[in-house]
Amino acid sequence: MLCLCLVSFLILGSPLHATIFGKIQGVVHDPQHRPVAGASAKLQAITSEWSQSTQTNDNGEFSFTTVPIGDYKITVTQSKFETLEQTVTVDARSSPVLHLQLAIAALNQTTVVVDQAEIVNTDSVTPTTLIGREDIAQTPGADRTNSLAMITDYVPAAYVTHDMLHMRGGHQVDWLIDGVPVPNTNIASNLGPQIDPKDIDYLEIQRGSYDAEYGDRTYGIFNIVPRTGFERDNEAELITSFGNWFQTNDQINFGGHTSRFAYYASLNANRSDYGLQPPIGQVVHDAENGYGGFASFIFNASPFNQFRLTGSLRQDYYQIPIDPNPNSSGNQVYPSLGLHDSEREPDGYVTFSWIHTFSPDVRMTVSPFYHYNQASYNSSPNDFPAITNVNQTAHYAGAQASVDATVMKNNDIQVGVYGFAQHQSNFFNNVFTDCGTSCQNFGPSPGAVTGGLAEVFVSDRFKVTSWLTLIAGLRYSHFDSGSVSGGTQPAVVENTPDPRFGVAIRVPRLNWVFRGFYGVFYQPPPLLTATGPVINLANSQNFTFGPARGERDHEYQFGVAIPFHGWALDIDTFQTTARNWLDHNNIGLSNLFWPFTWDRALIQGWETTLRSPRLWRRAQVHLAYSNQIAQDSAPFTGGLICPTPLPAGCEPPPGFSPVDHDQRNTLNFGVNSTLPWHVLASTNVYYGSGFHNGFPNAQYPGNYLPEHTTFDISLGKSFGEEERYKISLTALNVANRRVLLDNSLTFGGFHYNDPRQIYAEFRWRFHY
Repeated sequence: MLCLCLVSFLILGSPLHATIFGKIQGVVHDPQHRPVAGASAKLQAITSEWSQSTQTNDNGEFSFTTVPIGDYKITVTQSKFETLEQTVTVDARSSPVLHLQLAIAALNQTTVVVDQAEIVNTDSVTPTTLIGREDIAQTPGADRTNSLAMITDYVPAAYVTHDMLHMRGGHQVDWLIDGVPVPNTNIASNLGPQIDPKDIDYLEIQRGSYDAEYGDRTYGIFNIVPRTGFERDNEAELITSFGNWFQTNDQINFGGHTSRFAYYASLNANRSDYGLQPPIGQVVHDAENGYGGFASFIFNASPFNQFRLTGSLRQDYYQIPIDPNPNSSGNQVYPSLGLHDSEREPDGYVTFSWIHTFSPDVRMTVSPFYHYNQASYNSSPNDFPAITNVNQTAHYAGAQASVDATVMKNNDIQVGVYGFAQHQSNFFNNVFTDCGTSCQNFGPSPGAVTGGLAEVFVSDRFKVTSWLTLIAGLRYSHFDSGSVSGGTQPAVVENTPDPRFGVAIRVPRLNWVFRGFYGVFYQPPPLLTATGPVINLANSQNFTFGPARGERDHEYQFGVAIPFHGWALDIDTFQTTARNWLDHNNIGLSNLFWPFTWDRALIQGWETTLRSPRLWRRAQVHLAYSNQIAQDSAPFTGGLICPTPLPAGCEPPPGFSPVDHDQRNTLNFGVNSTLPWHVLASTNVYYGSGFHNGFPNAQYPGNYLPEHTTFDISLGKSFGEEERYKISLTALNVANRRVLLDNSLTFGGFHYNDPRQIYAEFRWRFHY
């Protein structure tokens, strides 16, 4: 039944989880507010040579229907009036309406330049952060292959702990490339990046309050617009760096375009003696390296048809750090001194999109995709106290499609379907080597299963007036995990409807926008938990395995966006309640964790972001702050669970308590500046109040670990013809402040924050 359902979905198409396109509408009028017909309107990307042109109709109206996420300049010309220029920012599915007033042409015609209008997106109730290519290049450390600073420096309650990105109290987020999702249902199995930040043109980060077009991850959605080649003219760039820990991060990329075709491709490689967060301040057995390639192609076959193709293939390798002191407190809880483990992660994906414009008010997008992902954890045969080898391999094949239509100029409707089939194969083997007669070994456990997800949705944005927008939608999900042969894991089949509702109200004159949202989300569980002898291993450690069911989240969110002379202040408060909350835990000394679900979770917080305009045409300030608490409650309901009757100490008593990655207060403050003589300077200060303390002791008493503050700085200079050369020096955690970041038992035991890192980078652009 599932296969037939998925085949039908792949034939019909499936929904666009997100889009990278918005729409710009406008009215051109004279000083007496009479419409100006026949005026030429040109939309030009600020960071590339992409452009579109049109003319106003008899009512002075114009529209651009397929505009990728980014910053743009609109130029309006008419022979009897002065030329007008204005900038505007486009978010996914936004449709700003601009009112452009032309001045009567003087004897010597001039150009009137208008700063970006203080237009807050009233089409959305989703708090959104837009990061551009220049932001990534300037933010200290953000352009390195393994870096997530482009997220953590700009987004409230986003941080990396135990080597995983956490956001809004969770660690399940969605990555989308060119608006197409890259699915990965294996929680906490991957450490490698999804894309090299140097290949990103714009990154749109959404946190909660998603329309029905978006899927299951309430914690964060990262919608990437990759570089396309429209910013290049048969031009290449060589980037190389070298710093302490013998680190280097290198890339060469190429790009170019014609009026209808654009291409971009890159190759990258990186290595360092410091990779994952170590269990102590000392860095031992912690090297990492990786290499890969990325490509993007765009072909405008006609004014009504665009084809977009993106692809990536890379591999990452990590040594698992250890604590060599046998008497340390960490080794008493989780011995790592005898381990020589490593993690190898190949990953590849290809996405294709056909965008067809039927009319200025109707657009269709169809996007098939394929994703291959593997996480291979390998141990040395001489390891103690345990030799653990795990291989998780997943293939995802699917397609998506959506139709966007504007009805009566003020009602935007989107309908679509989405589906993918997943084949998952797992291998697990754990051998205890230093436990005498107190433990028992079991044979290796292979398993494979094929399942998938199919969804349909409808989303509606209705502009009741210029100051009131209503949003409603419904997403319906069908999940089938498939069953493992032999009945060791029965199939889980779930059908869930998810309603979403939102309202945005703009206060006239002030242009403040108040927003409210309520929505339900379904997150499908991993296809495969455990089969064969590993179940006996779990039983020997007072655990067992049960069917994992999907997480159900209910989210309330209220916020306000305040523009003021180019400044943008956003404040929101939210609450997420979850059932079958997806988390992870390990079996004994296996050094790997398995997915399981808590009965409930409660995440509450308020957060704010602030971003300035270009101050004195030199500097831009950004701030992100969050006050948050993330809690969960027993019993375990699926995955790695406690058997019946309940063994003593297997799970905590019912009642909410902080999760291992709970941190109450986080703050990032940064400045990116352009100084005289083509000098660039950027800083970022990060403060964290300390993560939950899982093992209080004399050294670290109390419920939370120590607070910590780090300071990053980057200085660079461009020189040469057309600034083709750039050198920079970056220092991360300048003061080298080291603290025990968290004491959860993942990938080598406890975790300290990153040490000081200093590196120099050289960039060279050249034509070919």
